[in-house]
Amino acid sequence: MIKYSAEVAAAKAAKRPIVALESTIISHGLPRPLNLQVAQEVESIVRGAGATPATIALLDGVIHVGLEPAELERIAVDENIVKASTRDLAIIEESKQSAATTVAATSHIAHLAGIDVFATGGLGGVHRGHTYDESADLTELAETPIIVVSAGVKSILDVAGTLERLETFGIPVLGYGTTKFPGFYLTDSGFTIEHQVESADQIARIWHNRKALATADRAMLIANPVRNQMDLALHDEILQTGLAAAEREQITGKAVTPFLLEYFHTNSKGESLRVNIEIIKANSLLAAQIAIAL
Repeated sequence: MIKYSAEVAAAKAAKRPIVALESTIISHGLPRPLNLQVAQEVESIVRGAGATPATIALLDGVIHVGLEPAELERIAVDENIVKASTRDLAIIEESKQSAATTVAATSHIAHLAGIDVFATGGLGGVHRGHTYDESADLTELAETPIIVVSAGVKSILDVAGTLERLETFGIPVLGYGTTKFPGFYLTDSGFTIEHQVESADQIARIWHNRKALATADRAMLIANPVRNQMDLALHDEILQTGLAAAEREQITGKAVTPFLLEYFHTNSKGESLRVNIEIIKANSLLAAQIAIAL
C-alpha cells in the first residue's frame, strides 16, 4: 500500500532518523513557483541536520512516503492535486487520484510507515463561533502516536477551544523554550501552556518515558513559536476584516480556513507568506533534531 522513495527506503533499512513532511503546504499553502523552491529547501534543511525527509502524498492512488524530485515537482505544479484527510485515503486509492495530505492524513501515514516525528506549519483546530466544527487533525492526533512539531494552531481559529480539545484528548502540549502557546503568525496567541522543554534530547526522553508508561497511544505536540512574528496590529486588522468578509460572502464550514489564509496572503503585503515559510523551515529543523535524538 505504501511506496517509499529510494532515499527513505535506504534510511529505513539502515534505521536512520526520518522526518515526515506534509504536502498540502506545497500544493495549496504556498504560491507557485515558490512552493517548489520552499519544499526543496525544507527537505535540504532536514538532510543538513542529519535526518531523511519523507514528504508524504498520493500519486495516482498510490501512497508515497518520500518523493523523488520529479514527484515533488508534480505535487507543486499540478493544479488537479486535491487535499486528502484520513477519511479520504481509501477513496483516493480506489479512484486513482493524486492528493496532498493534511496534518491528519500525514500523521496517519507516517505512523503506518514507522516514522515517529512529523513537521508541519500550524495545526488545525476548533473553528471560531462553531464549537462543533473542528479539524480532523485533532481526532487523528488523539489516536496516533507521533511527535508533531508545529507553530501552535492557526490564529484564525478558536485557540482556547482548541487547547481544551487537546486536553480532553490527552494530547500533551510542550512549548519549545516557552510557556506561551504560539498562534502560527504570532509568537504568543494569548494563552499559556503548562509544560516547557528546552532541547530535542529532553523531548526524546519524554517520548521514551511515555512509551514506558504506556501513555504513548496518541500524539505529542511540540509548539515551536515563530521567531519573527507578523506585526500584531496588521495581523489583528486583517483577521477582523477577513472574518467580516467571510461572513459577508457566506463562507462556512471547512471553506473558512482556506478563505482566511488566502485573505491573509492577499492583504498582508507578503508578511504572512514570509512568516509561513519561516515557520515550516524552523519546524523541520527542530523535527530533524528530535528524530536524531530519538
